[in-house]
Formats: sequence, C-alpha cells, structure tokens
Amino acid sequence: MLSLGDLASVRRRLLALAEADPAVVGAALTGSQATGDADRWSDLDLAFAIDGPLDAAMHHWTELLYRDFAAVHHWDRPSGATVYRVFLLPGRLEVDIAFSPPEGFAPRGPSWHTVFGDPAPPEPTAPVGHDHLAGLAWHHALHAWTSIQRRRWWQAEHWIGALRGQVIALACLRLGHPTAYAKGAHLLPAEVAAGLEATLVRTLDEAELRRALAAATAALSAELTRTDPALAARLAPVLAEPV
Repeated sequence: MLSLGDLASVRRRLLALAEADPAVVGAALTGSQATGDADRWSDLDLAFAIDGPLDAAMHHWTELLYRDFAAVHHWDRPSGATVYRVFLLPGRLEVDIAFSPPEGFAPRGPSWHTVFGDPAPPEPTAPVGHDHLAGLAWHHALHAWTSIQRRRWWQAEHWIGALRGQVIALACLRLGHPTAYAKGAHLLPAEVAAGLEATLVRTLDEAELRRALAAATAALSAELTRTDPALAARLAPVLAEPV
C-alpha cells in the first residue's frame, strides 16, 4: 500500500512529464487531489488538454505509464469528446487521466485545480434529482422481484444490492451528503444505516432473497415517506405486493 508521500511523488512525476510534453497544453488535478481530501487510499485523477490527435497522445502516455510506472492494466471510459483512461499501478494505485481537446478541458464540478493551461468555462451539470433516484429504486425493486420469480438467484442478489444503493442515495440527498457511489453513506445517522443492515443478502436461497427484498422495499418506503409522502403513497400498493 502506498503512503501519502508515495502518492504525492507519483503526482509530481506525472505533472512534470505533462509540462514537458508539447502535446499537453493544459493539466489539472481533479477529485480528492484537487480538494485536499486525498488520503493514502485515494485515486490520482488528472485532466489533460491535448493539442492534436487524442489517439497519439493516449498511445504515448500509455507507453509511458507501462514503461516508467509499471502499469498493470488500463481501460477506457469515453465521455463526449473526452476519453478517461484508467490505469492500475502497483501498490493498488488507480490513476485516471482525462484526455480532452482544448475546448473540452473544463471543470465539471468543484473538484478541479488547474496546474497549467487555460481551461474552458465550466460545463454545467444537472444535479441528480429525487425523482430520478426514486425511479431507479422502484425499477431495481421490480427487477429483483422478477429475478426471484425466474429463479435467477445471482441476478436477484444484484438487483437487491442496487435497490439498497438507491435508498442510500435518497437518504444522502435528503441530508445533503454526496449521492454517487455511496460516498456519503458513512455520514448517514446510525438509525438510518442500521435499518439497511436487514437488506443484506446472506445466502442465495429463495426464502432469504425474498426476505432481503422485503426489507429493502420497506427501507425504500420509509425513506420516500420522509421526502415525498405522496409518491410513497402511490408506490405503496406495488411495493407491498407479496415478494
């Protein structure tokens, strides 16, 4: 496991290499590195503005990460004109580099610190809404129930876990905590978190899956009652169906 000093060393080396690369006309720290919240388990998130073809720059940087940083694997997550290339380094360090054309080199939220270059104006992002989270929740509940009916135990376990994730997101939204990837889950009050323990699937048998799904739908109903009683009332007949 890397120390904070090791993480800072990798960050400095990568940024120095970026400044020396004529194709990189802008660089920024993103995520916890930008906000000062990084710990020794944090990812290293960077954004690069590329002057020229992205493919050529990504090929160069991929060779560099494998040669000089002993990368183990990488994969891509495209988003519009930007490609996020995600590297796994020794010491369980994840390095995410966003490669963008200069016009796409722009903050997408508060977690941004420009190192060099001129970022474009921030791109507005719509906040995650209550109805969206609630809709995903009842969607996941429905698919968990369907999976049980089809006797697809692993699929049912997947959807029950996804339903629990949406209940956590709804509670985090209500309390002003981060909603994505359960990043605010540890901030939830004990009485809220304790109520979710019953939603954990302990074994892959039908009775246990039905029990966990019933607990998850009850948790969803309780959360919706706090935030949107009218919606909770409309969904109650469906959520109350025998599972």
